[in-house]
Amino acid sequence: MTTAGLRSDGWDIRGAVGLPDVPGQGRDVFRVLHVCTGNVCRSPMAERLMRHGLAGRLGDGAAGILVESAGTWGHEGAPMEAHAAAVVAEYGADPSGFTGRELLDDHVIDADLVLTATRDHRAQVISMGHAAGLRTFTLKEFTRLVRAIDPTTLPDAGVTERARALVRAAAALRGWLLAPSPDADEVRDPYGAPVSYFRSIGAEIQLALDPVVTALTGIPAAV
Repeated sequence: MTTAGLRSDGWDIRGAVGLPDVPGQGRDVFRVLHVCTGNVCRSPMAERLMRHGLAGRLGDGAAGILVESAGTWGHEGAPMEAHAAAVVAEYGADPSGFTGRELLDDHVIDADLVLTATRDHRAQVISMGHAAGLRTFTLKEFTRLVRAIDPTTLPDAGVTERARALVRAAAALRGWLLAPSPDADEVRDPYGAPVSYFRSIGAEIQLALDPVVTALTGIPAAV
């Protein structure tokens, strides 16, 4: 594995050329999988907020990135939790039509990037195998790594190629840029809490997603 140093303006993707490609290389669609426990609160919010952010930047081009979710103890077929759906709608995203899923091997196999709510979820995904280690991060961990990557080193050939290069660069950087505290990469579970707490978790998720969507697309959020 080849790695490069940390530049003053960010990590250079050219230092990660020795990393293996993520699964799905060459496909026209880049697949993102959000994972939490029940797949009714955190991961559905992340799924729908990310879809909304991608559509806002790419329009019809957002079809090049497929965003899904599942739960390690997923409530198969369940609707999104009502407070979670309300928070999603408050951000202008669409919560309709959601149904919960239990995390399966095929979900991990198909995903080009897995973003989990907590480190425990990350460990569970990686323990499933399928060479998931280099493409599985907690959401906040991935955000922290993405912020350190020099965006000018990412390819402009297309959104899927750019997204796969971003994952390789983040995987290369993970050992160089550690979390400031053990809980820094965690998104807490709001299940059973009042809507005000769901709003705080929704804000955490949205704050973490914004730089990720910007890095994936190369387009900053509209002011």
